[in-house]
Amino acid sequence: MSLFELSRVRGRFVEKVSKPLIKQLLDDLLEDRLLNDGETDSVLEDCSGKADMARCLIDMVRKKGDKASRRMIEHLEKRDPTLHSELADRIRKMKSIK
Repeated sequence: MSLFELSRVRGRFVEKVSKPLIKQLLDDLLEDRLLNDGETDSVLEDCSGKADMARCLIDMVRKKGDKASRRMIEHLEKRDPTLHSELADRIRKMKSIK
């Protein structure tokens, strides 16, 4: 998945991701120095509810470009292979429709 593909599965990601997984992804991206403390705090404190946190995270990462998007996808694959596979399958189906 790339930046463009990540944007295409935004809704499904928001629907399926868990709050603990969001926190793990934030920690991973902070460790990678792709997000800073203020950005991670913003997702955790300014976004109420799991869906808002997921939207904030995915939008923040998408705005940072392909490298950040690829790293988040790699972390997602490691942390939740089932969700990663579901999102990847959705992208493949979208591509086959075109």
